[in-house]
Amino acid sequence: MADTSGLRPSVPLMGVEEEYFLFDPRTREVVPYGDEVAAKAAEELGDLVSRELGRYQVETKTPPCGTFGELHGELRRLRTVVAAAAESLGARAAAVGTVPFGAPVPMPVTDDPRCAKQLRDYRGLVDEHVICAAHVHVAVPDRDHAVLVSNHLRPWLPHLIALSANSPFFCGRDTGYASWRHTMWQRWPVSGPPPYFSSYDAYEQLLTALTDSGTLPDRRTLFWDIRPSSRYPTVEVRAADVPVTAEESALLALLVRALTVTALRAVERGDPGPELSAELLRAACWRAARDGLRAERMDPRTGRLSAADGLVPSLLRHIGPALEETGDRETVVALLRRLAACGTGADRQRAVHARRGSLLDVVDALVTCSPAVGLRRPGARRNGTGPARPARGDR
Repeated sequence: MADTSGLRPSVPLMGVEEEYFLFDPRTREVVPYGDEVAAKAAEELGDLVSRELGRYQVETKTPPCGTFGELHGELRRLRTVVAAAAESLGARAAAVGTVPFGAPVPMPVTDDPRCAKQLRDYRGLVDEHVICAAHVHVAVPDRDHAVLVSNHLRPWLPHLIALSANSPFFCGRDTGYASWRHTMWQRWPVSGPPPYFSSYDAYEQLLTALTDSGTLPDRRTLFWDIRPSSRYPTVEVRAADVPVTAEESALLALLVRALTVTALRAVERGDPGPELSAELLRAACWRAARDGLRAERMDPRTGRLSAADGLVPSLLRHIGPALEETGDRETVVALLRRLAACGTGADRQRAVHARRGSLLDVVDALVTCSPAVGLRRPGARRNGTGPARPARGDR
């Protein structure tokens, strides 16, 4: 159970699920060691680590956390244990949305009845499902609130996609996209931005029809970028590539929590959320996945374009009161400023590649950065008041 001492009563808990690829340190291609790495890491992490659909990957999940420091620490711990487990088996773990180098298709599927059913149902989509994401959970009062909160979060999906973009390369080529993972994911049924729902009953009716028709193998396999969690009392936001560092994942969670708090306040006022054009919203998400932070952004409400440097200010204007409420404003502002200056994971991958034209260098850089502390917490002194120093093996 998370330590909520000192946490304001109105601040909801949050958690993050992350997926990581496993690489051969010699060839820099992905290796199907997911079963073995998950089992090894579980000796220390228990059910906080698990296998994924593909055997190239493992997944971790944090406990519910109340603060940036607590969540950042948990993410670092999980990444460090997974990295050590991978190394003990002759592999390396890295946080990246797609496989930069090699030929990973068809993807070997984990030996599990649920995974086997997905392979039967989705066929070639599973073969090419070589992607890693980050999912953020934020506690909400109930599923009725979760559905209405989703309505309010939909316009902000392009912002989250742009800020977290970390998959420009796939199978040895530059795709021209900042988040190729997000683009690949759109081929699946019931993927991308969720519909607008007037109520939880409307959500249930559609979900029942999708499940009964065989479009979804079960209620847990819902692919929208936002959904009420099937297992937890949370709203789950699934639009992001897995970020390069634990700190960026913690920042992503703070942003999603602030958006959720803002949405909850609107729902309490009786506002069910804006009914956006599905076509404009999908186009805005596509544009964010293509361009990341470095090009004009599209407003999903109007379709109009505006300068890229307005993305962060517009987000901060919207969530500013919520950040004050959660006590996260200083941390978020400073980390967003640093992210805007150094670029997303996609920008940094391309910068590494530009030095020598080597995708092997890109994989090496990702392996080095993924378990690392990353940026120092804004305002933290070096005398131990900020996040702990890297443990031995935390690279």
